[in-house]
Amino acid sequence: MGKIKKGDIVGRKSYGKDILFKVEKILKRKNEEPIAILKGLIIRIEADATLDDLVVMETKQIQTNMRSLEDRLENKIKNCAVLSKQTASSFFKRGFLKRETRGEENGVILHLDGDKRYSDKSVRCYKQLNLNAIVRNVPENKQEYVVYDLLNRYKPDVLVITGHDGMIKNGTGFNDIYNYRNSKYFINTVKEAKKWVAKTGKDLVIFAGACQSYYEALVAAGANFASSPARVLIDFMDPLIVAEKVATTEDYKYITINDIAGELRDGTKGISGIGARGKRYTRKL
Repeated sequence: MGKIKKGDIVGRKSYGKDILFKVEKILKRKNEEPIAILKGLIIRIEADATLDDLVVMETKQIQTNMRSLEDRLENKIKNCAVLSKQTASSFFKRGFLKRETRGEENGVILHLDGDKRYSDKSVRCYKQLNLNAIVRNVPENKQEYVVYDLLNRYKPDVLVITGHDGMIKNGTGFNDIYNYRNSKYFINTVKEAKKWVAKTGKDLVIFAGACQSYYEALVAAGANFASSPARVLIDFMDPLIVAEKVATTEDYKYITINDIAGELRDGTKGISGIGARGKRYTRKL
């Protein structure tokens, strides 16, 4: 087997190669074996491993995993398209009977994602769902410094703060912020967003977090929905599913996690929250 290098798609032998990772970078350590910083290929997790624990995955298995992701993307887009068509038909009939013409506008989404590949896929997904979404690839540790200005610029209805995360010591230290790789950055970004809300009075719906994120602290900081109550992994699609549901639900309806859980990778184990009003507005033309 060749030497592990940046960009390789690998699995961890100690975990039975259960998750595919991309090698983000390799850190050299004095008098110790280098470690690789890893980011999930289709799961929003960040981890590290010694090089001798890693194995480069076969092309066939990588293609199978990527095809699974693409299939889920396509199914989500198709399902949303059917629902959108049904909703449009319902509104058309009501407007015709009342002899009124009504225009509908979905909420505007601002999505900050720490992963460039996920950002690109999110753009494609939002576009095919015909959603008004602005996606920015911003590293997790820099999101708190740009979110206020981006909120000022785009004035969204829904804010997604995500990327990669993970517990350093899995299964312990649930209330130790330093046991999470990126939760502190997500928490700070939520707090900055709430400063903007306080100044503008905007009713902003916030999703925050990634795999195994510090759920309780994210909600305490002001997120409406967050991951991960049971410190489980979440799927690439999960934040998009929450954002889409909020943006396309009528503003007179209140959305709870139970309205979304069935579409998520692990339901309420992966994502929960206090809920929010929908952001789809209807106006007379």
